[in-house]
Amino acid sequence: MKSIILASQSPRRKEILSLLNLEFTVEVKSIDEIFPKDLKTSKVAEYLAKLKASVFTNIKDEQVIITADTVVILNDTILGKPKDKAEATEMLHRLSNRGHEVITGVCLKSAQKSIAFSSSTKVYFKDLTDAEIDYYIENYKPYDKAGSYGIQEWIGAIGITKIEGSYFNVVGLPIQELNEQLKKFSTILSD
Repeated sequence: MKSIILASQSPRRKEILSLLNLEFTVEVKSIDEIFPKDLKTSKVAEYLAKLKASVFTNIKDEQVIITADTVVILNDTILGKPKDKAEATEMLHRLSNRGHEVITGVCLKSAQKSIAFSSSTKVYFKDLTDAEIDYYIENYKPYDKAGSYGIQEWIGAIGITKIEGSYFNVVGLPIQELNEQLKKFSTILSD
């Protein structure tokens, strides 16, 4: 039986992975999430997922490491995690009344091989009011979220008009695609 290690401190990724009813442990190793400035924005999430996997060097034969990174892209610009309330407010104003792309890159790594893939979802916000943005930031403090929002939170319920693609991808882990890739990657699901 393969031993799955989720290399993420995100409680949302842990919750999503648990939907597969697979046993796994969480092990996080810190790394500076730096990417080449000339890298296409659509490739950044996958690059960072591979970078996170690269710090796992002594993998046992039965282990599979899962790493992931999610980016929010608006007009070919990555909106990272906001540093403070002012930056969170500015990001949400930029996302208001328009569509943007959310890409999650995932890397699966074992002692024998490594694969990476990414999933993309288009997300559309209504025209958010100043009061809605202020309320959300004050009550949900989205400072640990790319683009300053969580689709599964209040702002998603009242502000997102539609999505094209995987909901779980926007939360942080494209679980349907991950399930398919795990089947191809090893015999985890059939053991």
